[in-house]
Amino acid sequence: MKTIKILFAVILAVAMTACVEDKVYEGPSSIDGVTIAPEAPTSFDDIVVTTQVSGLQDITKAVLQYTVNGKVTEIEMAGNGNTYTATIPAQPDGTKISYVVIVTNEAGFTTTSKEFEVTVGDKPSDYTKLVLNELFGAADTDEGKYIELYNKGNDPIKLKDVIIRKDEGDAWTGLADEVIMPHSYFTIVGAKGTTPRGISTGFSAKKSVLIELVAPNGTVVDKFQRGEKADGWGNQSLTNNKKTWSRCPDGTGKFMIADGTLGAKNPDTGEEDPTVVQ
Repeated sequence: MKTIKILFAVILAVAMTACVEDKVYEGPSSIDGVTIAPEAPTSFDDIVVTTQVSGLQDITKAVLQYTVNGKVTEIEMAGNGNTYTATIPAQPDGTKISYVVIVTNEAGFTTTSKEFEVTVGDKPSDYTKLVLNELFGAADTDEGKYIELYNKGNDPIKLKDVIIRKDEGDAWTGLADEVIMPHSYFTIVGAKGTTPRGISTGFSAKKSVLIELVAPNGTVVDKFQRGEKADGWGNQSLTNNKKTWSRCPDGTGKFMIADGTLGAKNPDTGEEDPTVVQ
């Protein structure tokens, strides 16, 4: 009987010790790090937030809470174990974003990280990489005429306040939401105001013409000239080019007569046009 009592006391002591140990180890999880990618986001980048978590209890919920212009948004983070991620959508240039990570574990404890901040900042547009790439003035109607721009650089180019000047007069101005991504095209379709964002004047395939591409600071960064001004642009009659004038190859080549490739890669070569001033 005495042996049974001793055995019972030992079992009870072990059980009580286990309960105490369980309570000792129940506590909040640790947030060991919070990182973003890219580290210096631009207005073209989604921001991926990653957090590393440790602790004895499993995580039941991880939340990214971010604030932009006073508005708080919460996103549930995806992951398991020790790593969780969530994405902040791309924000406008100059936007200041503050954010925290909040995790809750199976013991019911919540841990909040310190507050982090990042400001969205775009690189200045390099307008020396912006060129006239393809021009078409032989469409049956003005709606079908177009001018194509090309970004031959490795960074986006914002078109706000970029001007296309035809025959020395402004014919088109870029808007704030118009951008050309690297090695990409931007098409301006329509002449004489036939489309909402077309050029405001006519564009003929059989007369002298001067098309200038002007950066926001007033610098002419590229031009297309066919024929001479003489007593006025458009007064010199020339052979009707029923194809396009396209840089062959894209961005860097001479203007050649070629089949149209609106918004797509130009051919590598074409037919010489002696009336075009290269």
